[in-house]
Amino acid sequence: MASSDPNKLMAKADKLTKLSLTRWSADWKSATQLYEQAAIGYRVAKNHENAKIAFEKASKGQEMLSSPWDAAKHMESAAALAKEVGNWTEVADFYKRASELYMVCGRPQPASDALAKGARALEDAVPDEAIQLYTDACSILEEDDKEQMAFDLYRAATCVYIKLEKYTDAATFLLRWGLAADKCSATNSQCKAYLSAIIVYLYAHDFKQAEKCYNDCSQIDVFLRNDHGRCASKLLSAYSEGDIEEIKRLGQSSTISNLDHVIIRLARKLPTGEVCALKTEAAEEQEEPLDENDLT
Repeated sequence: MASSDPNKLMAKADKLTKLSLTRWSADWKSATQLYEQAAIGYRVAKNHENAKIAFEKASKGQEMLSSPWDAAKHMESAAALAKEVGNWTEVADFYKRASELYMVCGRPQPASDALAKGARALEDAVPDEAIQLYTDACSILEEDDKEQMAFDLYRAATCVYIKLEKYTDAATFLLRWGLAADKCSATNSQCKAYLSAIIVYLYAHDFKQAEKCYNDCSQIDVFLRNDHGRCASKLLSAYSEGDIEEIKRLGQSSTISNLDHVIIRLARKLPTGEVCALKTEAAEEQEEPLDENDLT
């Protein structure tokens, strides 16, 4: 009867992969089976560190056996165990490697999913790395013309940016979502993303950028004629007029109530800065400019 002691299984597997005077080629097939058995044994015993190492070696073995799909699966298992032991660098590296292996199989969806799993695992501990993984996961689906499959990823990345108070980046990602929604004719999602971006700019008290964003998005007829476009227009008008009550009323409107929760929370805190100054600026811009040559 074969030993079920994972330590002995690992030692035997390691021996099968090392060349010596009596072993001129590695027996990766037998070694990989032993690594897999050891990994399961360690995991059952809740020895997460050793289980992680065993799955990583099992993944390498499946690669050597030209089985990238199984290699990717084992790498994901190693990544999940790296999370258990709090090794955030390995969490990122292992999920990235799993994604690469899925791409070798010509499978962009699981490749994107692997990066998304890594991003979710890293959101609290290493949020900047999480954003990068979400971004890469989106890129894989965009390149495969599967933008609609990426909507949850755009949403997740935006939430992390907002938690980090990186509002310009959040708005930029929302505009990227809007463009992706446009490509797959998801009109409602497109208009929601554009209105959300404008709200984020207003929350960051960047009225000029919010106005520019609205003007750019208004070039798209479907947004201009949509409830979301009209809501954005009313918001900006209320800001220009310094009408705080109208801003607060719009923040409670049904159009905004149907946006994502993180955006609703921002909208209901508007206005965040001094809006009277905007009214003064708007009035000054409408005044006739001074003619420097006419000093009479």
